[in-house]
Amino acid sequence: MRKRRIALFLIATTVPAAVVAVILAVQPWVTPLPSVPPAVDVERLRADVRHLSVDLYPRSYDQVENLERSAQFILAELRRSGGRVGEQPVDAEGVAYRNLVARYGPEQGAVLVIGAHYDSHGDVQQAARNGGEATPATHTPGADDNASGTAALLELARLLGRHPPARPVELVAYTLEEPPYFRTEHMGSAWHARALKADARPVELMLSLEMIGWFSDEPGSQRYPVSGMGALYSDRGDFILVAGHLGDFALMRRVKARMTGAVDLPVHSINAPALLQGIDFSDHLNYWREGYPALMVTDTAFLRNPNYHRAGDTDEKLDYVRMGKVVQAVFALTRGTAVGGGDQPFDSTAESSLR
Repeated sequence: MRKRRIALFLIATTVPAAVVAVILAVQPWVTPLPSVPPAVDVERLRADVRHLSVDLYPRSYDQVENLERSAQFILAELRRSGGRVGEQPVDAEGVAYRNLVARYGPEQGAVLVIGAHYDSHGDVQQAARNGGEATPATHTPGADDNASGTAALLELARLLGRHPPARPVELVAYTLEEPPYFRTEHMGSAWHARALKADARPVELMLSLEMIGWFSDEPGSQRYPVSGMGALYSDRGDFILVAGHLGDFALMRRVKARMTGAVDLPVHSINAPALLQGIDFSDHLNYWREGYPALMVTDTAFLRNPNYHRAGDTDEKLDYVRMGKVVQAVFALTRGTAVGGGDQPFDSTAESSLR
């Protein structure tokens, strides 16, 4: 009898704890905040991804000339958008690189930072073993990783130029996210986050756009770092994921409400500790290190895309329609005065009727 009472006690205490843990991790019940974002130029997304992954190939840290050509292209597009454009020098072991920055909305107030890295992965050691030449086998075209995030950043710039936000928004194209500088102080995003901290600039939220173009409706196309997670989400790679650490549960709910209210693309979310594989595998990590709230928007990278860091990461394999919906969902976060509340849902049709 005593063992039975102990068993019942354990069930009564652990089951609610498990339910609470699931709610904290995945936010299953979030009421969407409806909005009607402006249309996205899907063909422009396609063209920008192709230009970055084909014409400017390869964009890895060792291909300094191509990385600089990529920076020039991004800078020109940001200027065309009408933002207040600048650049931030990045020095990595004596080699000069740069971040590209565009600001929209008022200059004062807590800023919403949206960033994406424009460099791609290159295996210099493997290339050396093959005679030193950069080929798709050693230097990925990087269409999903991360021409997709960069193209989305440029489309956001165009939307913000046409629909100026009422709150400060800063778009940043980062250099040096990929190895060998990944998770080091040389990452472009580390330079940007440190500069914000040094200037004592308040940051309401940072969003990292990290691989957002690969989608699949095939059963089994989505994998997870921990068994059983598929029961909480989907076994199909048909959604976009917003990832953050455990401390940003309330923030995640507000972000998810705005994103799900803007598009019909499934938006899933997870708050998890750093020990969960992939939760901090992008530029948002550097903002966490400086004490800023930050989230990652991703198609889950290697957990879905079989061409991660491989020759097959090419532009024709991406889903630009769903990628455009990700852009619209992120645009919804730029509206109003605060991610945390006090803003009015955006309605592009209403805005057009006033012109």
